[in-house]
Amino acid sequence: MQSNSFFSVKIKEVIAALERFAPLPLQEGFDNAGLQLGLTEAWECSGALLCLDVTERIVDEAIEQGCNLIVSHHPLIFHKLSHITGENDVQRIVMKAIEHHVAIASMHTNMDNARGGVNFKIAEKMRLHDVDFFVEAKTVNGVDGASGVMGTLPEPMAADDFIVMLKREFLVECVQANELLRRPISKVAICGGAGSFLLDDAVKAGADAFVTGEMHYHEFFDHEQKIQICVIGHYQSEQFTSEIFRDIIERDCPGVRCVITTTCTNPILYL
Repeated sequence: MQSNSFFSVKIKEVIAALERFAPLPLQEGFDNAGLQLGLTEAWECSGALLCLDVTERIVDEAIEQGCNLIVSHHPLIFHKLSHITGENDVQRIVMKAIEHHVAIASMHTNMDNARGGVNFKIAEKMRLHDVDFFVEAKTVNGVDGASGVMGTLPEPMAADDFIVMLKREFLVECVQANELLRRPISKVAICGGAGSFLLDDAVKAGADAFVTGEMHYHEFFDHEQKIQICVIGHYQSEQFTSEIFRDIIERDCPGVRCVITTTCTNPILYL
């Protein structure tokens, strides 16, 4: 699709481009990815604000930037809304977005799972090569998808150097890790966000390290010298997802102005 006019692309076309890249059937059964609210058939896109989470400040930023579309990673509407009275943040966000004619779409686990999606972006930041899925993938509308990826570092690294690299590349203040591996790290398995369910699969796949955003305390046990666990934070692991949105929209919907949010929506502080 070619466009010469700033206002010539409808919001539905932007969402369609994102869903071609990461088809909704790739999302997990618990998820609620896709259009959250908005009249996408009628509205032309004045700009797309790209973010990880939708907060009231994000909606304010979209209004300030003249963007009538917000594309987030995490869905705004995840649980059933029985009523909309403004009693919590999700209800207030819905009300404000409707009042200001801002559409909201979320590309969540479909974007996690898609080839070239969130986990591939994390691998890119680590400069991994030969990156591919390490669990069985499925294909939807010609797009392969699975929950995690594995790749190889340009050069093997000692465990402490690997952790320093993660802190630098992902702007992480601290990394949760198990006992430092006493062999070089070469193969790295990745699952952004809450990915601990893939830890044992990563071990079976021969990974030296497993990088994810969240893990529970007891899941760290019994992996000493089997694999280097590195937990970098949910927000930190997925913070570059907006770059994927931008690249898709700029390629498939030229003329649509993309704005990556300057608002940090991470609710966790490291004190």
